[in-house]
Amino acid sequence: MKPLVSQDFGKVAVLMGGWSAEREISLKSGAAVLNALLSQGVDAVGIDVQKNLFPQLAAEPFQRVFNILHGRGGEDGVVQGALECLGLAYTGSGVQASAITMDKIKTKLIWRGLGLSTPTFLRVEPDMYLEHIVSQVGLPLIIKPALEGSSIGMSRVEHVNELPAALEVAMRCSGSVLAERWISGSEYTVSMLQDRVLPSIRLETPHTFYDFDAKYNATDTRYHCPSGLSDSDEQALRTLVKQAFDAVGATGWGRVDVMRDTDGEFWLIEVNTVPGMTDHSLVPMAARAAGIEFNELVLRILETSFSDRP
Repeated sequence: MKPLVSQDFGKVAVLMGGWSAEREISLKSGAAVLNALLSQGVDAVGIDVQKNLFPQLAAEPFQRVFNILHGRGGEDGVVQGALECLGLAYTGSGVQASAITMDKIKTKLIWRGLGLSTPTFLRVEPDMYLEHIVSQVGLPLIIKPALEGSSIGMSRVEHVNELPAALEVAMRCSGSVLAERWISGSEYTVSMLQDRVLPSIRLETPHTFYDFDAKYNATDTRYHCPSGLSDSDEQALRTLVKQAFDAVGATGWGRVDVMRDTDGEFWLIEVNTVPGMTDHSLVPMAARAAGIEFNELVLRILETSFSDRP
């Protein structure tokens, strides 16, 4: 198969914005992607997605979609289903994988069922006794909304009396909430691109964890790529990430977040099927370490829209 050129993509809609809690990040990612496509001669148009997406897409003769919508509505299978109804090819994972990976609980259930290492967790039910949560998960733990990204609504809990406030923050996001065992150690993230595992990145932040501010605003977050792992540990991590990505049916591109405890064991945390593409983002950083600059990366992601879907 000969390499694709700009004209092969046809007219491309770059979907950004949306209505999730990650809207502003998506707009930044979308602007970067759109500029990269235009600079390479791709006939691309940016669309700030509203809930009337069908007429927005019908306004011009689009052949395919670069989906850079983060969070609910864009990363959970909703937009993917709409695009399939319209017969429009799109980047990244399909409906089922998007829906699974947006839900941290469903993702972890699949991993656990396949024997892949993920921290002990518990779906927090209404009126569940706080002592029961602690007895099942242990302390410290982290409370998370199951359906949010970018660390929105997450809180570390060291004492049982901190649980009510943490649960209140998470429940403001709506949807299920989970309590997860806190893993003390180093945080890594590994990106996938067209079935290729990119070099791992080790994250270092003075914050309690790699939260929203550390991701997008802080100037003291450090990114280590190469991550400092030995060759054998790097290979073990890449193998685990590939297994985790495939297990949930994710395709095209994405990112898997992992913790490594003080005993050296890796623990799967979550999958992002539409990761950020801002100046703070991790996929471009990993791609650069693999010799792929941003403009090429954007085209490689757009190529995933040619993938066959079930």
